[in-house]
Amino acid sequence: MTRVVLGSASSGRLSVLRNAGVDPLVIVSGVDEDAVIAALPDATPAAVVGALADAKADEVVTRLPEEVAADCVVIGCDSMLLLDGRLCGKPGTAEAAQSQWRAMAGRSGELLTGHCLIRIVDGRVHSRYIETGSTTVHFGTPSEADLDAYIDHGEPLGVAGGFTLDGLGGWFVDRIDGDPANVIGLSLPLLRRLLHQTGLSPSALWRVGG
Repeated sequence: MTRVVLGSASSGRLSVLRNAGVDPLVIVSGVDEDAVIAALPDATPAAVVGALADAKADEVVTRLPEEVAADCVVIGCDSMLLLDGRLCGKPGTAEAAQSQWRAMAGRSGELLTGHCLIRIVDGRVHSRYIETGSTTVHFGTPSEADLDAYIDHGEPLGVAGGFTLDGLGGWFVDRIDGDPANVIGLSLPLLRRLLHQTGLSPSALWRVGG
């Protein structure tokens, strides 16, 4: 059976796959994201997140156990929020999260998630596909007290754009246009297309018994 390897520490991405019947092996990539971005000064936002996803998947491929590399697909992803023509990653600090939310409250932005799928057969790269998904997110305007409580909780500091759809941040998202799983960090419709291109079907990756 083809093994699925998720090159991400994201609990959201892991949850998307598990809820869709896949129990992946998680190998967290160690890519220097700032270096990848710095090497692409003229790239489009979609190309940047695609390149980050590609770099993460590539790095994970070098660390696959031999028995897994016999037959597997490696999934690398990267998400960022495009707001006012600027890509916003993880705020990292409470101050940055506060500034991020003041910029996006009551407005909309594009959540871009780059996906890279690498098919490995007999320890060699069989195929590689990269695609970026886009979902428009319409943000509400949290009260000062709610925003302070949200930032104090810590959730927005370590997630793309400073918010989640499937966590506490969901309280402050009015609606979305597009695939909700893409906002969480992994689009199942997009992943299905990539799997078909490499000759696999989603059902072939489901756990026995569903």
